[in-house]
Amino acid sequence: MRYKLLATALALSAALPFTVSAGATDLEVTHWWTSGGEAAAVAEFAKAFDATGNKWVDGAIAGGGPTARTVFISRITGGDPMGATQFNHGRQAEELVEAGLMRDLTDIAESEGWKNIINPPSLLEGCTLDGKIYCVPINIHSWQWLWLSNKAFEDAGVPVPKNWEEFVAAGPKLREAGKIPLALGGQPWQAAGAFQVLMVSLAGPEVFNKVHGDKDAELAAGPEVKMVFDAAADAREMARGSNVQDWNQATNLVITGQAGGQIMGDWAQGEFQVAGQVAGKDYTCLPGLGVHDVIATGGDAFYFPVLKDPAQTEAQGALASLMLKPEVQVAFNLKKGSLPVRGDVDLATANDCMKKGLEILAAGKVVPSVEQLLSQDSVTQINDLMTEFFNGDMDPADAQKRYAAIIASAD
Repeated sequence: MRYKLLATALALSAALPFTVSAGATDLEVTHWWTSGGEAAAVAEFAKAFDATGNKWVDGAIAGGGPTARTVFISRITGGDPMGATQFNHGRQAEELVEAGLMRDLTDIAESEGWKNIINPPSLLEGCTLDGKIYCVPINIHSWQWLWLSNKAFEDAGVPVPKNWEEFVAAGPKLREAGKIPLALGGQPWQAAGAFQVLMVSLAGPEVFNKVHGDKDAELAAGPEVKMVFDAAADAREMARGSNVQDWNQATNLVITGQAGGQIMGDWAQGEFQVAGQVAGKDYTCLPGLGVHDVIATGGDAFYFPVLKDPAQTEAQGALASLMLKPEVQVAFNLKKGSLPVRGDVDLATANDCMKKGLEILAAGKVVPSVEQLLSQDSVTQINDLMTEFFNGDMDPADAQKRYAAIIASAD
């Protein structure tokens, strides 16, 4: 579906003409968006929801997705559900749905034609279990990006790289100039995410899909993936000295020119935006590490736990509906740095990097996210392995053997 440039969409975002609910109420919404760019984006949802007469009660949990999801799941299974909660696209909430703890949104989805507006269709499929729809996909977030500080490379006296190979080659010059070549935070998901980007970008989408989608352990143990682990060893060396924990702290190293680059999802764009930096001038983005122009169709979705209060149930429906309104999709995603799930919204004001993502999406050069292909248990095992690898001196060959064993038993 093509992304049409409709001149009126941004104007509509200011008006937010939503119907006020007769049974307006407070609704707690939990998520893990706590950085500057994330807070600016989630505020657009809150503003739109408050305009319905209901009240968005913000339940942000710091520490990133894995930490927050543990809290969310504990509350829902413990009988203290929130009104709505964030998960990533894929299978993270599968067991909660199977246990009957998540609200069925099929009636809303069918009445509003979600199947006709959500692109790509795999996003809605990821919300569907046994033919019923249980979540609202709100954006497309792709991991497949290398963000580069133009200032860092200027200080080091080397050209801004055009691909991963040039980036690795520039590492020693960056070190000599007192820069950290690759900024990498200490949270497990960051190391695992960097590895998956290397997999898609260097080995290629076909290898990525076969390993994770087909659970091809033989391929995971083969020469194509060996190349990825060798590149991961390069990345590990380039990241020595980052000494930060959170992803946005690593992004700030790039923003301030202390680091040459960062492998991170397009949510990093929100941080560059808050810092007043301009794509193409202050920083450079390389989708697919400049090797394979491809993005993953991961991202965020909202689920709605089953509640007993009729007013809150009605408010849930209002929130689910407005999250896909064109004007809300525009306002939220422009600040989040993500791509909208609707193909009929105006993104004429998108920056150069977002436009690159839109072009790749329009060309169909996409892969599923790991969370869409593997169970959360298998994802956690890979995360743990990558944390151990990036934080130590594990031989790449040994790491590959363990990785292949995880894939062999993955579900």
